[in-house]
Amino acid sequence: MRKLALVVVVLAIGAGIGFWVSSKRMPVEGQAKPGAGFAAIPGSLGSEDVDGPYDVVKGWPKDVSTLPGNEKWTYGAAEGVFAESPNRVYMLFRGELPKMAPPKARLLPEVGPSISFPVAGLWRDTTTASPPGTGGTDNNMAEWMTAWEGKAPDIGIKGPPYRKMGVDANWENCLVVVDGQGNIIETWKQWDKLFRRPHSVYISPYDPDKNVWVVDDNMQVIYRFTHDGKQLLQTIGTPEKEGADANHFNRPTYIDWLPDGTFFVSDGYTGTRVAKFDKNGKFIMDWGMKGGPRGGGDNEPVETRPGYFSNVHGIAIDQKTRQVFVNDRNNHRIQVFDENGKYLREWKVDASPSSLHLLYIGSGNTIWTFDRTTNKMVEWDLQGHLLYAWGTMGNFPGALWGVHGMSVDQDGNLYLAEVDNGRVEKFAPKAGANPSFVVAKPNYSAWKD
Repeated sequence: MRKLALVVVVLAIGAGIGFWVSSKRMPVEGQAKPGAGFAAIPGSLGSEDVDGPYDVVKGWPKDVSTLPGNEKWTYGAAEGVFAESPNRVYMLFRGELPKMAPPKARLLPEVGPSISFPVAGLWRDTTTASPPGTGGTDNNMAEWMTAWEGKAPDIGIKGPPYRKMGVDANWENCLVVVDGQGNIIETWKQWDKLFRRPHSVYISPYDPDKNVWVVDDNMQVIYRFTHDGKQLLQTIGTPEKEGADANHFNRPTYIDWLPDGTFFVSDGYTGTRVAKFDKNGKFIMDWGMKGGPRGGGDNEPVETRPGYFSNVHGIAIDQKTRQVFVNDRNNHRIQVFDENGKYLREWKVDASPSSLHLLYIGSGNTIWTFDRTTNKMVEWDLQGHLLYAWGTMGNFPGALWGVHGMSVDQDGNLYLAEVDNGRVEKFAPKAGANPSFVVAKPNYSAWKD
């Protein structure tokens, strides 16, 4: 009897706890009722959140083929974008590719049985079609042109057909400026000769002169131009010479700033460090060690030690804490440091395998990235907890394929540069969208418009 009574008491206590927990969870569960949930627009009917809290602006920007005498060419791989304002947006490309209609579907028996092309409407990956032919971790930059042409021995091509500049690609209009309607208002063709693989473009929010910065990972440098593009003011790094010291990079990728103008460089595709400079471009310090996969395959062991990197491909600073967030791409993690390189924490990315392209915080309290594996824009809090994700792979308006650069203007419009689709897309916030799912605007200090 005593045992039976004890069992009854335990069951009664368990039932009471269960009722208490259930009652506490009711408000959360209530969010999953029809018409609620976690949609970008609460209560939206039939939505799939393909573009999250945004509407894509179709027909934006105008194609580069609309320029007089340039009718045969379209944009090459889109590497970066920066919105100075809703009416002045810088777009960065790896040259141009032939403008042509999509090919009709056909079988490819020379490749294998039941192989057809195009697949799902995708027919030209602009990042492999655009020069240069070197881009991955530890690639030999000296082979930049021979690799693109198809003559580099390490890619296994021993004879024709070779690609030719002026036929298969055109090295012009690497930096194009458009207005709010997508009209091309400037082309910085005078600087095309300086670029070899322009990777990202910026204006520091703390620079009243609004100088334009371009990171070129193949040239191993960062260029700083006047706002109007008429003068090259500074070259940081030594052109075509790799290294890891005050005067050399090893394929730098991105930049972010502190309010005093101090900036940090993720360095880089082959380099394994973060480099810190003062506002004038004087080297202060760096940190990072080589560790992890070097692009040889998915089965390579990842590095778990703090401060070790493989393909440093993104950097963002939380202005409130001055913490530096670093994309350790090949090790599939985000590492967080203080501004002097002290390791603070990290989180792993659970997509298998993930391939993050960038990091962005801006004025917000969350961090955004794009994962090339899932083709999704992903939002985490600053501890790494998932908050929201959106996006689907494709080449139709609003679809994403290889987002490699992002920017937000003063009106909250989002701009995404797609390295595989060869385009920059503009997304306008939807009316009624959950503001916690909208990418934060940049920090503004020395200028705003």
